Amino acid sequence: MAEISLDELSKVYPDGTEAVSQLDLEIADGELVVFVGPSGCGKTTALRMVAGLEEISEGTVTIGGRVVNDLSPKDRDIAMVFQNYALYPHMSAYDNMAFALKLRGLAKAEIERRVQEAARMLGLEAVLEKKPRTLSGGQRQRVAMGRAIVREPQAFLMDEPLSNLDAKLRVQMRADIARLQHDLGVTTIYVTHDQSEAMTLGDRVVVLRNGELQQADRPQLVYERPANLFVAEFIGSPAMNLVAAELEEADGIHVRFGSQRLRVDPSLLERRPALSRYQGRQIALGVRPEDLEDASLLADAPPDRRLAVTVDLREDMGSEVFLHFAVDGQPVSSAQVEEAKEEGAGALEGGTRAAGPPWVVRAERATRAREGERLELWVDTGRLHLFDLDSGLGIYD
Repeated sequence: MAEISLDELSKVYPDGTEAVSQLDLEIADGELVVFVGPSGCGKTTALRMVAGLEEISEGTVTIGGRVVNDLSPKDRDIAMVFQNYALYPHMSAYDNMAFALKLRGLAKAEIERRVQEAARMLGLEAVLEKKPRTLSGGQRQRVAMGRAIVREPQAFLMDEPLSNLDAKLRVQMRADIARLQHDLGVTTIYVTHDQSEAMTLGDRVVVLRNGELQQADRPQLVYERPANLFVAEFIGSPAMNLVAAELEEADGIHVRFGSQRLRVDPSLLERRPALSRYQGRQIALGVRPEDLEDASLLADAPPDRRLAVTVDLREDMGSEVFLHFAVDGQPVSSAQVEEAKEEGAGALEGGTRAAGPPWVVRAERATRAREGERLELWVDTGRLHLFDLDSGLGIYD
C-alpha cells in the first residue's frame, strides 16, 4: 500500500491539445478516489500517466514516496483493471490470474495460495478451470480483478471497469469493488463517466473539466456544496434546477426570478455569510429536485416559500414522481452549465412546452399533479444553492 501524489501533472499532445492541466492531488494510503467528468475531460489520460502508459509532459507522479516518472509500468508496482477485461482467451481463469506471478518467478505454492485466496474473495472457485469465452461478463470482470489482486500491488488503477456490464450487474459489481477495496486497503484510483459509481464508490470524488480539477471532496460534500456551476449541473440525477435571480432585502432576504419571489431561510444566511455581499445583485439560483415538493402534501408550507408552476410532464417512477415544468425567469447562460448539459449529466429529457428554464421536481408518489394543471410547490429555501454569475463559483463563506 502507498500514497499517490500528483504534482502539477500536465499532458500536452504534439498538436497542442492540453488533455490534463496542472493537476495537483494527494491520495492517501488506502484511499479510493474516483475521477469523474465529461468525455474528453482528461480523467483517463491522468490515470494512464500514473500507470506509465502515457508520457508525462510536466509535473511528477509519486507512488509510495518514490517519483515514478521515468519508470516503466511494470516497475511502478501498480495493477490495472480495464473495461475490456484484457484476458488471454486461450488460458483458463486460473492461468489468467496466475500469469503475472509466473513471470515474476514465484513459487508454485505461493501462486496457488494467492489465486485461491483471490478466487474465494471473488466467488470464482467454481470457474477457475473455464476459459473466458464460457464466462459471463460479470465473471470475466471478476477474473480481471482477481488478476490485479494476486499481484498484491501498492495501488489499483481501474479504468471504467464496469462499463460493459448491464445496469443490474453494475450495481452488484460496484458494491463488490467497494467491499474488496475496503477489505484489502489498497490505494485505488477509479475512472468512470457514471456519476452513480462515483458517488457510491469513492472516499473522495475528483471532478474534472477540460483537463482541470474542479473539485475534490467527499461525495456528499460535492453534492451539497458544489464548487461551481459545472459541478452543480454535472453531479445529480435529475440535474440541479438553475435560473438567473436577484437577491433583495424586504422584511428579510428574498430571491427573485421573473414574477416569483422566495424567502431565504435564515439558517442558509448563517451558513453562507458571503451572501450579504450579493444583495441587489444578479446571481445563479440552484434548487435540487428533491428540495421541492407538492405543497398540498405538506401540513404547513409557508406561502413565502411556494412556487406556482404549470406541470408540463409527469413521469411515474414507482417510488416517486418526476414533475417537469418551466419557471418564470431567465436561464443561466454559462459555458460551465452548457458543457455539463451536453454531457447529459443525468438530467431527464422530459422537455417543457412553456417558455423559461426547464425544471423538475422529485415529488412523493402521493401527488395528484397532472399534466397541464397548475401546481403550487414548496421550496426548501434552507437548501438553496447560489452562485456568482461571473465566475460561476458557489457563494459560501
